[in-house]
Amino acid sequence: MFKQYKLKNYHFDLIIYVVILSIIGIMLIGSAKESVQNKQILGFIGGLIIMVIVSLMDYSFLLKFVWFYYVGIIGLLTMVKFMGEGANGSVRWVEIAGIQFQPSELAKIVFILFFSYFFTKYTEKINTPKIWLISLALAAVPLYLIKSQPDLSTTIITAFIFIMLLFIGGLSYKIVIGALSIGIPTVIVGLVVIIQKGSEILEPYQYRRIMSWLYPMDKQYSDIAAQQRNSIMAIGSGQLTGKGLDNSVATSMKNTGFIIEPQTDFILAVAGEELGFVGTALIIILLLLIVLKCIRIGYKAKDMYGSMICCGVATLIGFQSFVNVSVATGLFPNTGVPLPFVSYGLTSLMSLFIAIGLVLNVGLQPKKYR
Repeated sequence: MFKQYKLKNYHFDLIIYVVILSIIGIMLIGSAKESVQNKQILGFIGGLIIMVIVSLMDYSFLLKFVWFYYVGIIGLLTMVKFMGEGANGSVRWVEIAGIQFQPSELAKIVFILFFSYFFTKYTEKINTPKIWLISLALAAVPLYLIKSQPDLSTTIITAFIFIMLLFIGGLSYKIVIGALSIGIPTVIVGLVVIIQKGSEILEPYQYRRIMSWLYPMDKQYSDIAAQQRNSIMAIGSGQLTGKGLDNSVATSMKNTGFIIEPQTDFILAVAGEELGFVGTALIIILLLLIVLKCIRIGYKAKDMYGSMICCGVATLIGFQSFVNVSVATGLFPNTGVPLPFVSYGLTSLMSLFIAIGLVLNVGLQPKKYR
């Protein structure tokens, strides 16, 4: 399980990016909602400890138990469905031994480990219908349980991780092109059907969010669209260098309460207003550096398993960051997705540190060149 590693292979630059980003997040959370800042600090310290422990555990050993992780996450997601605790119309949390956490965040890490193992094991058969159907069936169960919470945004992100791992695992370009030629028109038709009044495909609140994004000035959706409008104004008002952390400016969108729950999904609005373009750009650059570093480590991995894990983590951080930024700037409909390492959320933070720990361990076992 634990092996002898060379210190020169430990990617301290990746740790530095993550630490700087997390510290920026702690400062922004303290400005947005001071009462939860200490919890985020504890989560950050605990996350660092877990990251170091995981980074020293041989990922090849961890992959031996992927079926245990898979069954375990299904069990936890099922507990959420029948025994979960909710907030704002969704039931996404479960409490065990006095600890409350969100299993759907852990499911992203399980997907990365499980399908990295599965697609690598069956890489020679990955283009056969049998493997497609088995992998789709295995992905469908946890995705359904996440969707039923309801949590469409996490379902989409987790499904995207699955698709990327399938592609990286060796899926034929012919199949990809064929799927896109069918999938894109299907999505367009689906969106047209979804936005029809009375459609039962989406939950009522999800339908209203999409309509408020499409028609932000419509009176019946203006209240829902206000959150994104206010976020865009907050980001713009920060201009180049921002108004300063924890400022008392009377015109601040955050201080006047126009941004709801600014410490979570709309933390970028706080960053834009208080740190300006410079601070916001720094956050995005750090996220990009983390993603690129994960890909680079995966490229140098000793085997396909390690490469898949690194690319899966890069996909998780990259795509989730893209969705969060797009929501905060009005490019996507409003959906609850935290900004990695920056938004408040202990389960999300811990899961991300576990993911970085896995990448670091892959980096400690690089490909050997003769």
